[in-house]
Amino acid sequence: MDENSKKQVSLLTNFVITIVALIGVVILGLLYYMNNPDEWNTPDKIPLEEGSEKNEKVKDTVLANSSLAELFGFVDDVGMVEVTQNCTQCHSGKLVTQNRLNKEGWRATIKWMQETQNLWDLGKNEELIVAYLAKNYGPESKGRRQNLTNVEWYELE
Repeated sequence: MDENSKKQVSLLTNFVITIVALIGVVILGLLYYMNNPDEWNTPDKIPLEEGSEKNEKVKDTVLANSSLAELFGFVDDVGMVEVTQNCTQCHSGKLVTQNRLNKEGWRATIKWMQETQNLWDLGKNEELIVAYLAKNYGPESKGRRQNLTNVEWYELE
């Protein structure tokens, strides 16, 4: 066998070993998932409606496995799970936390998202979400930056 053929066989062998290893990792992951389904509960799998025993168990599992407050940057308070579940489906938590609105402002934002961005009906969770957002991300006496003062304005030509 010449040198070129040996290189081709070696490359093919390495390729086959890599593929087999990747398939093995995928199979092991699937087996692990099938034997430990509770560890894979994420905020997007939490049911929307409050009150069911199963819902509370799932929330407890999620909160035990990873802190939503740390994961999404939200204040840990009543309503955080619902905000995480509904708001972070379409955008990051930072988009929420950078805003400072009162209850009316948050309601108007939700209505705008429902009318223009295909946000679903939040049902009875809407009041909980608005209350959480207004309490934890309400207006502050100081905005993102102070108004500019002592600036000499000029017309652009």
